[in-house]
Amino acid sequence: MEAIGALREPARRTVYEYVAAQADPVSRNQVAEAVGIGRTLAAFHLDKLTEAGLLEASSAPRTGGPGAGRPAKVYTRSAVEHAVSLPPRDYRLLAEVLAGAVERAGVEPAAYDAARERGRKLSGGELIPALESLGYEPFIDGSRTVRLRNCPFHALAQTHPGLVCGLSQALVEGLADGARTVRLDPGPTGCCVVIDSKNKND
Repeated sequence: MEAIGALREPARRTVYEYVAAQADPVSRNQVAEAVGIGRTLAAFHLDKLTEAGLLEASSAPRTGGPGAGRPAKVYTRSAVEHAVSLPPRDYRLLAEVLAGAVERAGVEPAAYDAARERGRKLSGGELIPALESLGYEPFIDGSRTVRLRNCPFHALAQTHPGLVCGLSQALVEGLADGARTVRLDPGPTGCCVVIDSKNKND
């Protein structure tokens, strides 16, 4: 509740949304300039968001300008998941039971087919908006490959990585509906699914 309440203040929510959208950690000066507020106010909101567990703070060397080389405080979105359910609901528990049952029964192919079918129904013909609506947070890297900053199923992927990453890949394949090559490319952060920039038939 504290974490959700920390976003009630509009300026603080804007600060959070800016930091969360960045691929790399950002400094107080970057936040202040991007959001259009003073550095002191930016630092206040950043520290409040860190205290609430929504951001993580670390140190990185300054580059260029006064104080170059000295450590600067930088911020990135926390990997901790926050959710509020009133009355209490525990869908993750049921998802873990079902994931275990799928693995035990060896019916992953049927589950992947179901995920592709759901993806096709959700696509609406527009890949990027569909990915955004599902919480994947897509962005295009330097090679024009679409990468996904967030895994909407992160908690379940921690306990059933093979199944869940396969389901996520199949879901995105359904969203792309054959127009793009979708593959797994695990990295230290974000979703392991990537979408190649070219049509698979090119």
